[in-house]
Amino acid sequence: MGEGGGDSGRATSLTLLQRAVGRDPDAWQRLVHLYRPLVISWCLRGGVRYDDADDVAQDVFRVAAARLADFRRDRPGDTFRGWLRAVTRNLVIAHYRKAKHRPAAAGGSDAHLLMNEVPAPAEEDDDPAEEMNALYRRALELVRAEFEERTWQMFWLVVVESRAPGDVAAEMRVTAGAVRLAKFRVLRRLKEEVGDVM
Repeated sequence: MGEGGGDSGRATSLTLLQRAVGRDPDAWQRLVHLYRPLVISWCLRGGVRYDDADDVAQDVFRVAAARLADFRRDRPGDTFRGWLRAVTRNLVIAHYRKAKHRPAAAGGSDAHLLMNEVPAPAEEDDDPAEEMNALYRRALELVRAEFEERTWQMFWLVVVESRAPGDVAAEMRVTAGAVRLAKFRVLRRLKEEVGDVM
C-alpha cells in the first residue's frame, strides 16, 4: 500500500462523519470500532448489567445512524463524543424504564433494598483523558495499514514514545526531516479520517 494512500484515496476529502451521514458502510464500521468500547463503558458506568450493555450499545448506534444528520456543532464545546454520550444516556434511561415492567428477579424485597443502597457511579469518575487516549489508539488502528512499516515506526517513536526526531533519525539512519515528514503524514491522515469525531 502507498504512503497514506491505501483505501483512503477513494474519499479523503470526505470526513468520517460526512461519510457516515451518507450511509457509507465502511464509515459506520469505523465509527463503531472507535466508539463501541466507550459506549459499552458508559453503559456499565450507568449501571447497565454487562449482559445487557451490548444490546444497549447496539441501540445507541441504531439511533445514532438514524439521527446523525441532526448532529451540529453550533456552540463551542459541541463534540460528536458528547452527542453520542447523550444518546447513550437517554438509551440507558430507556433501558431502565423497560426493566421496570419486567418481572422482578429472585431475591425479594430485602435484596432490592440492599441493591438500592449501592450508590450510582458518579459522572465525576469519568476520565475524559483516558477516554480520549483509548479513542486515539483505536483511531490509529484504523489508519495503521495505510503506511509502510518504516514510516509507521518513525511516527510511533516520535509521537507515542515521545522520542526526539533527531534521535529517531540517527537510529533509523534517515534525516530528521524524513522523521518529521513521517509524523506529519500519519497525523494528517489521522485527522482526515477521524478529526471530526475526535
